[in-house]
Amino acid sequence: MKASEVLKRYAAGRRDFSGENLRGQSFKGKDLSGADFSEADIRGANFTNAKLTGANFSDAKAGLQKRWAIVLVITSWILAGISGFLSIVVDTVVTLISDGGNNEDIIAGWVSLIILAIFFVVMLRKGVVAVAVAGAVAGAVAVAGAVAGAAAGTVAGTVAGAVAGAAAGAFAFAVAGAFAFAVAFAVAGAVAFAVAGAFAFAVAFAVAVAFAGAVAFAVAFAVAFAVAFTLLNAYIGWRAIQGDERDAWIGTVAIAFAATGGTSFRYADLTDADFTSATLKSTDLRQANLTRTCFHQTQKLDRVRPGITYIKDAQVRQLLITRQGQAQNFDRYNLRGVNLQGANLADTSFIGADLSQASLQDTNLSRAKLVQTQLDYTDLTGATLTGACIEDWGITPETQLNGVQCEYVFMRLADNFDPNPRRKPDDWNKTFEDGEFADFIAPMLQTLDLYHNQVDDPRLIAIAFQQLTETHPEAELDIVSIEKRGKHRDKVLIRAETSPQANHSELHHDYFTTYNELQALSPAALQQLLAEKDGQVKMLTGLVEAAIKRPGISAQTYYSQGDTMSENSEIKVSAGGSVGAVGGGDVSNPGVMNLGEISGSVSNSLNQLPESPEPDKPGIKELLAQLQGAIEAESNLDEEDKAEALEQVKTLAEAGKNPQEKGNQKTAKRATTMLKGIIVGLPTAATLFEAWNKVQPLITKLFGL
Repeated sequence: MKASEVLKRYAAGRRDFSGENLRGQSFKGKDLSGADFSEADIRGANFTNAKLTGANFSDAKAGLQKRWAIVLVITSWILAGISGFLSIVVDTVVTLISDGGNNEDIIAGWVSLIILAIFFVVMLRKGVVAVAVAGAVAGAVAVAGAVAGAAAGTVAGTVAGAVAGAAAGAFAFAVAGAFAFAVAFAVAGAVAFAVAGAFAFAVAFAVAVAFAGAVAFAVAFAVAFAVAFTLLNAYIGWRAIQGDERDAWIGTVAIAFAATGGTSFRYADLTDADFTSATLKSTDLRQANLTRTCFHQTQKLDRVRPGITYIKDAQVRQLLITRQGQAQNFDRYNLRGVNLQGANLADTSFIGADLSQASLQDTNLSRAKLVQTQLDYTDLTGATLTGACIEDWGITPETQLNGVQCEYVFMRLADNFDPNPRRKPDDWNKTFEDGEFADFIAPMLQTLDLYHNQVDDPRLIAIAFQQLTETHPEAELDIVSIEKRGKHRDKVLIRAETSPQANHSELHHDYFTTYNELQALSPAALQQLLAEKDGQVKMLTGLVEAAIKRPGISAQTYYSQGDTMSENSEIKVSAGGSVGAVGGGDVSNPGVMNLGEISGSVSNSLNQLPESPEPDKPGIKELLAQLQGAIEAESNLDEEDKAEALEQVKTLAEAGKNPQEKGNQKTAKRATTMLKGIIVGLPTAATLFEAWNKVQPLITKLFGL
């Protein structure tokens, strides 16, 4: 079917083009979203810059048309002939070893043979590039020796000249032979012809030389030498195609050559496209958008031109094809947008990896290491997370957690001293019920987490965050906590609440870009920059310093672009507890709090709220009263945490008098966030946890949060 006919029918509403013959057709820059090209023949088709979101290419056949395959096979034969010719040069030099009538030639032959053997070993162990360097050096030295020797009329000159010829011939033959075989292997079908051509040509010439000299030994030696050279180059070509780093460039060049005239998806948008069981040999995928593109059971994926896409990595390709990655290591890999739906990733390590926008639906992530793993816009629907370590993982409000199967998780990475750190639920006799894990983790979803492995200068954090708020005012950034992490308390986690529409991935990237640039500044430049900043930077610097210096401290403050505190605001610090902004003064410890007084103050505020209009249905007043009682009775909270929680209940009660006022909405939002931070670490069976789950939806509705 012609491209014009396909486009005409697509415009008329047809989407099914399965099984069609589309060889050599051009769809460059066209919109074919959602089209079904399953089992179609798309060899030589041009989809460059086309929009193919959701397109179905399952069982399709991509690659070269027959005429292009023939051209490449002929080219490989020519290259094989060149390699055979170069082997003649080498054979001519080496057969000097059989001429018993001339001692100088015999010596030169043996020296040449030894050098060739050395080149073989270097080529096998280090690759062709290493031989190139060695050959160039040896050739230069030998040529110089040959010139000098010829002028003096010495035997050394003859020997040097022979060595130079052997070195140059060995290198040239190795490069040409390996390249010829790699290309032949890439186009599939020319391997036998290339090897046979090189072998026959080399043997024929070797026999001719041998008979001319009437030396039977030369014949046998030349044949053996030609066979050895052919097998060596065949092995190097195979090794290059398999992705061996020593000769990876040969495979890259060969695949690029073999993809000439093949199917092109360059710059195409293949978001959510399906290539299940398709054949993609000699296909160009450079610069293509491969977000959630399915490559399950795809054939010849190692023969495509991947460019800088994630399929350039052999381990990732194998994972995409088989979806079997159990106990493998993908630490710090860029796996953004991969499709691993239904994959087995049990016990797999993704420490510091980027899995944003990936499809992990129904994936088995049991006991997986998801430490600092970025999961922005990642779909984990139906995934299994039992036993996974989720320390500082980067989930966002856009992370899909519907139907996640999880009995328990670990909040810290296991080590020899603590093999089961921070298990949730805390009670080892209890597990999360169906759907309970998503409820447990939900309070953390609204925060942007900025994790620092080491803090050398707290001022850098303050400046970087201030600049982030200025650059992204629409994100409504609001720091809710500063927590110390790590065994030696040398790591810091900044949690900031954002607007629902904020792009956490972009914010995270911009923040650390600025932070890294600040680290590179000289002390004088940093001091000048600080002089230009306002009191907000000084205040945040003090909070970070307080969190770092005080053992076990968790810092919490109100810090936002639209509602900032004065430079003289007091920072309230509780040892082992929290840091919060309360107004005017220096950092100090308020001491032990009187819970009775605080509770009485909360009750007075609650009494000013109206009763529920429905006696059998508790309203905000009744639910906040229940929450107050649950906080006071909660055995898992210490005195400081109870006091902090009660203060937030009082704040909600005061704001509830006029919930539609903008200032009260913001106050309620902050108080809700503070309560989440206190309650999130409690066992799910705790009375306070249950009371919070009841009152939170009503608070959200009342204040329109």
